[in-house]
Amino acid sequence: MDNVQKQALKCEPTTKIVTTCKNSYYKDGVFEFLQSLRQNGKYCDTKLETDDGEIVFGHKLILISASPYFHAMFTSFEESNKDHVKMRDLDSKVLRILVDYMYTGEIKITTDNAQVVLSAADFLQLEYVMQACVEFLINHLDHSNCLGIKAFADKYNYEKLFLVSEDFIKRQFIEVVKYDEFLSLSSEEVIKLISCDEISVPIEEKAFECVINWVKHELDRRIDFLPDLMEHVRLPLVSKEYMLEKVVDEPLLKSSPKCKDYVFEALNILAKVNPLAVPLTVQSKPRSSNLQKMVLLSGVTDSFKLVTTLYNPATNVCQILPKLSKFNKSAMSVMYDTFVFTVGRNHPSYCSVEMLDVSSQDLCWVPKNELLVGRQCSGVGIVNNCLYAVGGKNCGLNGRYSYLNSVEVFNIYNEQWRMVSSMSSSRSDFGVGALNNLLYAVGGYNGSNYLNSVECYDPSIDKWKTVAPISGGRSDVSVGVLDGIMYAIGGKDESGRKKTVEAFEPSTGVWKSIPDMHLERSNADNVNKTGVFALDGLLYVMGGQNYEHVSSIEIYNPKTNRWSIKTLPNVFGIACGAIVVNKPSDL
Repeated sequence: MDNVQKQALKCEPTTKIVTTCKNSYYKDGVFEFLQSLRQNGKYCDTKLETDDGEIVFGHKLILISASPYFHAMFTSFEESNKDHVKMRDLDSKVLRILVDYMYTGEIKITTDNAQVVLSAADFLQLEYVMQACVEFLINHLDHSNCLGIKAFADKYNYEKLFLVSEDFIKRQFIEVVKYDEFLSLSSEEVIKLISCDEISVPIEEKAFECVINWVKHELDRRIDFLPDLMEHVRLPLVSKEYMLEKVVDEPLLKSSPKCKDYVFEALNILAKVNPLAVPLTVQSKPRSSNLQKMVLLSGVTDSFKLVTTLYNPATNVCQILPKLSKFNKSAMSVMYDTFVFTVGRNHPSYCSVEMLDVSSQDLCWVPKNELLVGRQCSGVGIVNNCLYAVGGKNCGLNGRYSYLNSVEVFNIYNEQWRMVSSMSSSRSDFGVGALNNLLYAVGGYNGSNYLNSVECYDPSIDKWKTVAPISGGRSDVSVGVLDGIMYAIGGKDESGRKKTVEAFEPSTGVWKSIPDMHLERSNADNVNKTGVFALDGLLYVMGGQNYEHVSSIEIYNPKTNRWSIKTLPNVFGIACGAIVVNKPSDL
């Protein structure tokens, strides 16, 4: 104790009369002294014995103050009257490390002891040590140990460690499967891993190869699991060349009838000329982690040159796609985030339909069967993977417009259009939204009046019904859907363009006003009312009819209920369309 008493005093006056003095070394000195006593077994009132017969000495008051486990033991249970306690299921070396920590506040964590120290600290309820061990393991995650750490975290319910290691495995899948931990997994664990839609597999060939390698590692014991594993390899996504050179000739697959069926199915899909005719199964669906979302923008420059670009809202960067420079103003929609349709493009018939497959190596617009009815300023939407062309107007021989209430739907398998039930109101220049497998037509113009009516189409019964109207009649209103809420944005009426926005929640069946945009925007994408898009929890509105608007994009955050605005790259004079797609594979 002499060392404690000899420490220099640090005195700070608190008033003119009273001075509070604090020895900043006092606590450390006291605990150092107690630790030295404990290590020599002096003045200790408890002995902790582990299963291997080792004894760890301690003072009950110190253990009680440091550990809720010991607090309960020495105050509420029979051990409170004992000076010798059996510590089951604890390693003596680990217990000694943790008791040392209780006296010193310091602990050395290594790659060799981190997991056992964590589980022991959890048992003794030493929160700081647990957090330190978790952070240590997170910081030392690598390709060779992440699967084991994840399994450990799952077994003992360490949520943060589990989530971080799981995310690491998904992102680093290609490297992780090269190490022995992967080859040591059970068949159930391998299936769970390769069936995950979120693992990062740049090319599906890698998923196929890791399955074959796992089976061959212990071939006699694992060959029977091959069909169950191959069920989760997305063979239709591998290249034709790899399929013919590697997969078709793989001896292990040839020996399994079920695996041969998977190969045959994939070959049939790869041979399809029309990608829309391929049923969207798990085997043919790209893994979500490999699909970066971008925004396909079409526009007209100040010199009236047509351009198409890919826009990344996160970086506010545009990349021009020269091959698609002929893209014109027309109603646009997207299926599976991959197949983009333009409808009603060419004057005077406005019957043209074209499709762009952004997953194709050769980006180009492909003509499809024309509409049954010519439609200008129509609405286009997709429900249950069916493409609908709704309303619009067409010009007769006398030069006068007739407004339409008719609707037709495109069968993606036979690529034919057919008529379905008509809306109750004729309308053009209106917004279309798809929500909860229903199609909505919002506002518009019927040749004499701006409409505030909203109609809803249920494909399952082929019927339209009227739902709650928007606050006022307007045309050129744009519609966006974000997180189960539909938004009617901007538009115009007799008094001019609007910056008002309304939100429709199906559970209440009513529209409510939300804050206005910064700028009035009618026909936010100039023609097709798809200049509104949702991405990563935000709603974006771009373009407009005035040049002062076309260089800006507004962003609505529903969590803060606020709009922000930023300047777009200097690419467009007039923005004509915006739609979210998967980033093309060759970019």
